[in-house]
Amino acid sequence: MRSSLFAAKNKGLSLAKPPSRLKVLGRYVKLNALLAIIAAVLGLWGLQVLFSYLSELDSLSDSYTMGEALKYIFYRSPYFLEQFIPTGALLGAVVGLGLLANKSELVVMRASGVSVYRIVGWVLQPALLFVILALSINQFVLPTSNQLADEINDDDSSALITSVRGYWTMQPSFSSVNVNSADDETTLQANGSDILYIDYADVQGNIGEVKRWHLDENGNLQTAIRAEGGQYTGRQLVGRTSDNKDEQYRYDWQLNNITRLTINQGFQSSQQLATTDTLSLPFAPESVYLLTRDAEDLSLTQLYAHRQFMQQQGKRSLTHELAFWQKLLSPLSILSLVIVACSFVFGSLRTHSLGLRIVVALLFGLLFSYIQDLVGFVSLATGFSPFLMVLLPVIASAVFGGYLLKRQM
Repeated sequence: MRSSLFAAKNKGLSLAKPPSRLKVLGRYVKLNALLAIIAAVLGLWGLQVLFSYLSELDSLSDSYTMGEALKYIFYRSPYFLEQFIPTGALLGAVVGLGLLANKSELVVMRASGVSVYRIVGWVLQPALLFVILALSINQFVLPTSNQLADEINDDDSSALITSVRGYWTMQPSFSSVNVNSADDETTLQANGSDILYIDYADVQGNIGEVKRWHLDENGNLQTAIRAEGGQYTGRQLVGRTSDNKDEQYRYDWQLNNITRLTINQGFQSSQQLATTDTLSLPFAPESVYLLTRDAEDLSLTQLYAHRQFMQQQGKRSLTHELAFWQKLLSPLSILSLVIVACSFVFGSLRTHSLGLRIVVALLFGLLFSYIQDLVGFVSLATGFSPFLMVLLPVIASAVFGGYLLKRQM
């Protein structure tokens, strides 16, 4: 009886050892993969920062000094880091597992009964840290850092004729008409239309350069106004919807340093200077901020808010929708590239050296990035669903990596 109990106890101990050994082995693989991915991401990021700074040296001038160039690269560095995380994860996974395969450690693991999928799962776990890092940079860092970088060196400011930036809109214009002088009763009457341009806006309600062109009912230009900036002054209730559920507001900005050009009949013009004027819009300062920022400068939640606002206006911005899905699906992109990286490593190093596999992995990462850009352009040109166009390369990469892994089984 005692011998049977002793045998059962020894059997239980022998069954308890493999899981503990697997934990140690798993930590070893995860640590190697994590260190390799960190080295790869930091290496690619450092090279990009260096090359970007060298390219900025050609733009140095009296107003754009070397110190300004350093500040610009510093503020742009989070964007560079976020861009190279997928490729760095791919390269780091190949290097980390490749070093284990080069010392025949992967062969010993598989010979001891550890499956390929378990090893891939171990590598994916440190990759999840970089997924969280990429999402955090997109959400909390890029909106502020890109804005600060644009304030130092705005590349689009010298190309306003050939580029569309800021917020452009065409809206009907109304003028107040006194219908009863005794009661001082006024009404609004249609008075042509206005073309409005806002160069910049922030979340506090401040706006940059504002231009407004007033056209009469026949489309003739009557006035052109330019203001250097403005501040948000408040909102006023102008009405309710037909079901009395939603209130409609008018949001006002006080414009400063205004130049007004008036074009009279016979193309005679006159110019006046004014200190202040009022700009009224049917949406809040938060919406103006979203409309004036580039898609890559907005966080994931801001892109979602922009999408909801455009749907309320009955409009659509494919550029912002594409950026939204690219940022939302970026975790899947990183994980699919890590799966492909793992599939490159398993197999005999006698047929293909580790260096060749690293080069092939790097080329695949660049190819994946180019394909993502290509499908983005296709979506913008054809109007096809940005969600599907962003998801297709991710699915193709994951299927390709799974197929290569299955061949190694």
